Amino acid sequence: MASITHKGNPVTTTGELPLKGSKAPEFRLTKTDLADVGLKDFAGKKKVLNIVPSLDTGTCAASAMKFNDQVKNRADVVVLTISADLPFAAKRFCEANGISNVVTLSMLRDRKFGQDYGVTLVSGVLEGLLSRAVVVLDESNTVVYTEQVPEISQEPNYDAVWRALG
Repeated sequence: MASITHKGNPVTTTGELPLKGSKAPEFRLTKTDLADVGLKDFAGKKKVLNIVPSLDTGTCAASAMKFNDQVKNRADVVVLTISADLPFAAKRFCEANGISNVVTLSMLRDRKFGQDYGVTLVSGVLEGLLSRAVVVLDESNTVVYTEQVPEISQEPNYDAVWRALG
């Protein structure tokens, strides 16, 4: 269980992020076109799992926009922004903000992702949503970097993410 804060108040998650060097757990998440995808659908690419509570918050929106800008010149990398948001809301967010280089994924049909990655919040006002975290995977889905952001209202360490990608 990770102990983090939300606006200074302690909250906890269901577990810990996958260990560096381990194989990432497979998942089933839903894209904005309602198609379900998993890690296999992004085979051969490095992956940034940008895990957020909701794109309807300023910090989550900022991280999606920052990653969208940073990944546009990296054909070898896919950024997956994962939340409990409905695919319809994620699609509206992307269209309204010109997000075209990030794939937004929803736990619409399968909430197992939050359990397997240890990021479902189990206390506080955001209980049931995901914590803010980043998991970077290489082309073979080995975990090369993780960051559980200690305060949900803070953005992740983008420089560390891009260093991990090489």
